[in-house]
Amino acid sequence: MPVGVPKVPFRAPGDEDANWVDLYNRLYRERLLFLAQDINHEIANQLMGLMVYLSAEDANKDMFSFLNCPGGSVIPGVGLFDIMQIIVPDVHTICMGIAASMGSFILIGGEITKRIALPHARVMIHQPASSYYDGPAADFHTESKHVTMLRDYITKCYIERTGNLGEVIQRDLDRDVFMSATEARAYGIVDAVAEG
Repeated sequence: MPVGVPKVPFRAPGDEDANWVDLYNRLYRERLLFLAQDINHEIANQLMGLMVYLSAEDANKDMFSFLNCPGGSVIPGVGLFDIMQIIVPDVHTICMGIAASMGSFILIGGEITKRIALPHARVMIHQPASSYYDGPAADFHTESKHVTMLRDYITKCYIERTGNLGEVIQRDLDRDVFMSATEARAYGIVDAVAEG
């Protein structure tokens, strides 16, 4: 039997009585954000909106983004990564479970020195893919140019945020590279492995 999203009591400052809110809304109020699904436009827009709102509410309090993300769409993922770079508060990224594909890209987007993997977390990197749909050759050519541009941007970000050489990142993005939490730390994707 599905449990659904539990409700927990929350009393806002100045309120006499607590209201029952869903667990995730309660955690968001404490700046604890969760990405536990494929990245799509809807979840990316929700998280970007939350980050902008929380940044405007208090630019001095860090945010904590917990990731168990198997990947997802490139454009919403890049948008989320970019928002993490421009908001004022630091964003801690914590990999629990898996950060694969665009999930690993979001993981490296956390504030350097504040990117963590739990001991049994897994990380996977690879290059962005295209839909390669059936259609006119001109559309395929346009899409391939766009994917190449995105790949170059993602490669540049991995180089800057991991400290690895360009040829290492380019080689590793050419195929699926799976890493343990310790290997991800050695690679520069995370800065620390949480102690179990």
